[in-house]
Amino acid sequence: MNRRQALVLMASHTSIFWLVTNGFAQQNNKMDDKMMTAEKIKLYSVEKGDYILVDKMVRSEPEWKKLLTPEQYHVLREEGTERAFTGALWDNKKHGVYRCAACGTDLYLSDHKFDSGTGWPSFYQAVAPENVSTRVDRSFFMIRNELICSRCDSHLGHVFDDGPPPTGRRHCINSISLQFHELKK
Repeated sequence: MNRRQALVLMASHTSIFWLVTNGFAQQNNKMDDKMMTAEKIKLYSVEKGDYILVDKMVRSEPEWKKLLTPEQYHVLREEGTERAFTGALWDNKKHGVYRCAACGTDLYLSDHKFDSGTGWPSFYQAVAPENVSTRVDRSFFMIRNELICSRCDSHLGHVFDDGPPPTGRRHCINSISLQFHELKK
């Protein structure tokens, strides 16, 4: 192959490379636009007394750090745990709804709260099964079921099979993961 043939070959490869990468870039821009469209999910609203469609909340970690206190960020985003008997809501006896501290989704009703003696707010069920999700947690050499907010994927606590009737479950939740909103009886 002489020098002229090598240059032609190199130029054609460069053109193909440009066409391929430019085409992918345009395709990726279209995909990014689709990703910007928020996924809609169905959650229960205590205020509405019915299910509503809301956007799944997706934020970058720097955005979460701006929105949350350092303590909230540690628990909600880094799956931390507050010390027992230190949270503001573990012994709250008021009537109302407990919402996600990160996104405001209704999570638990005070009617479903019980004193587990553990030092964390404990509930035998969520407002609705769709509002709280679970995922496997393999930290600390254990296998547990982690509870997360279905809308923003924030860590809430864990669920255990030692709760009272009617479910026999104990949703053990960090106070700092919750905002309490009092309701009139």
